[in-house]
Amino acid sequence: MQIKEKRPDWLKIKLQVNDSFTHVRNIVNNYRLHTVCEEARCPNMSECWSRGTATFMILGDTCTRSCGFCAVKTGKPTWFDFDEPQRVAQAVKLMGIKHAVITSVNRDDLKDGGAGIFAETIRQIRKLVPECRVEILIPDFKGDESALDLVIEAKPDILNHNVETVPRLYKIVRPQAKYERSLKVLDYCKRHGLVTKTGVMLGLGETTEEVIEVMKDLRKIDVDILTLGQYLQPTKMHLPVDRYVTPEEFEMLKRIGLEMGFKYVESGPLVRSSYHAESHIIW
Repeated sequence: MQIKEKRPDWLKIKLQVNDSFTHVRNIVNNYRLHTVCEEARCPNMSECWSRGTATFMILGDTCTRSCGFCAVKTGKPTWFDFDEPQRVAQAVKLMGIKHAVITSVNRDDLKDGGAGIFAETIRQIRKLVPECRVEILIPDFKGDESALDLVIEAKPDILNHNVETVPRLYKIVRPQAKYERSLKVLDYCKRHGLVTKTGVMLGLGETTEEVIEVMKDLRKIDVDILTLGQYLQPTKMHLPVDRYVTPEEFEMLKRIGLEMGFKYVESGPLVRSSYHAESHIIW
């Protein structure tokens, strides 16, 4: 059921447009790149771009999956660009980014799910901007370990894969994904020596107790970093907001997460996977 109440004050966003914002926009356009900031209608886009940073979305702008929360368009991708990793690296250098975040659409149409392009993007950034940390936010690659190996061998500084919601809601929130499979992806990457990170959206109909159970599952596989944020309905065609979670509840969940052993917890109404990602450093 669609929530009736107005969006609370803590979710109101002050738009910021300055020279840094314009600089980022020009680079993204000139290098023919996509950002999850734009495609997923991120509420923090103006803040992040005005700070001179953006989250690059590789492998096109069309996703093979149809998650109920996501604004990225769904369809049959026709785009594949072997030069994209080099252009991303050039953009990172021009923007002076010290912590690059790379994500993608799901590409279930590709044999490796796009893992090879992820790996090449990491290598190109390392080559052109060796001092830059690289965080990647990957799809599940259908749980294919050979695809995960391609990414692992490229040695990203942080490997992020979002579980997104609680198991009970997967059929409506992530109908083409599996909760256990996402846990296995994170576990596999952790066992191969990577720093792991994941995120959960609140306000889709889950209970606080269910969120805490997910957090326990994540600690069983030693996930290092957790992000918790408020789900916001991008269009009327997407899942409705069930409730607006208060800043106090987010703070409580952060405290619980740290007590559980997460090394870093970013928890708040406007938090997204890459929000303040440069601060999620645990070494």
